[in-house]
Amino acid sequence: MQDDLRSEQIAIDLSDSDPSEWLAEIEAMGEERGYFEPLGGRHSAILTDEGTTLVVTFETIDDIRATLPDQMPMGWELVRENGWSNLCLLAHEDSWFRDRTVFGYFDRLVEDGFFEEFERVVFYGAGMCGYAAAAFSVVAPEVTVIAVQPQATLDPTRTEWDRRFPKMRRTRFSDRYGFAPDMVEVADSVFVLYDPEITEDAMHAALFNGDNVHHIRSRWLGSDMARALWEMGVTRELVELAADGALTETACYTALRARRDHTTYLRRLLARVENTERMRLVQMLSKNVLSRRRIRRFKRSLAKAEQALEALQTP
Repeated sequence: MQDDLRSEQIAIDLSDSDPSEWLAEIEAMGEERGYFEPLGGRHSAILTDEGTTLVVTFETIDDIRATLPDQMPMGWELVRENGWSNLCLLAHEDSWFRDRTVFGYFDRLVEDGFFEEFERVVFYGAGMCGYAAAAFSVVAPEVTVIAVQPQATLDPTRTEWDRRFPKMRRTRFSDRYGFAPDMVEVADSVFVLYDPEITEDAMHAALFNGDNVHHIRSRWLGSDMARALWEMGVTRELVELAADGALTETACYTALRARRDHTTYLRRLLARVENTERMRLVQMLSKNVLSRRRIRRFKRSLAKAEQALEALQTP
């Protein structure tokens, strides 16, 4: 069956389909993989039933179609070559999964003992999906949570300082599965990845503070960290380590060394160093990058830095 799923992903091109056509195709493929279940009008659940390791991914239609070349759910790609199972919770809009049909779906899975059928369970999500991965992880025993730039809650009584999502201000975050830091207390381990340069993300991350929580600071990856991690292959590496029970803080930072070859990160780092006007650092960084990559931006910066340093040495 795994080979059939791989062929199916390669054969179908969804890039030109409209949202309704895209969802219809995903529904048909989901039924082949295990099942596709609509959860009200705003969410869906797609099960890929393969192995005894379960990767639960929270995703949005917009992110899938904007980020992934084949426009297939990330969860399908994460489990494709490992023979694992995937439960993809799909949001059709920016809902933060705050929907009673989603609550009821997880209640039903718990009642059926669904998560107890698996030897290892990993929950993954980014942004609003990172919030959901943390908030709903309470349903699975000994789960590992990987949350990229998650919000702890958008309840204005707790996070009045986060004004980035005004449309969500009337959404209730004070009932079931509401405050994500409380929901991860029983998880085996929780890895919160964020860029400390983004104040709101850092403040949300600080609200996750249990002994099982690991804060992974990833500077200069910016607001679209999830896309950068995916492009660098870090997402896959972290999920695979978690599925093997081998994910640690050290392993996270080792995986993040892939930033050294990621153009967007390098350019942000260069801009930050240039803003300090420390030409020696600009020179060192530019030479390091140019020894591995030929990026015109760094070549220009190296020339300017060396010119500035030479001017300082001229009497």
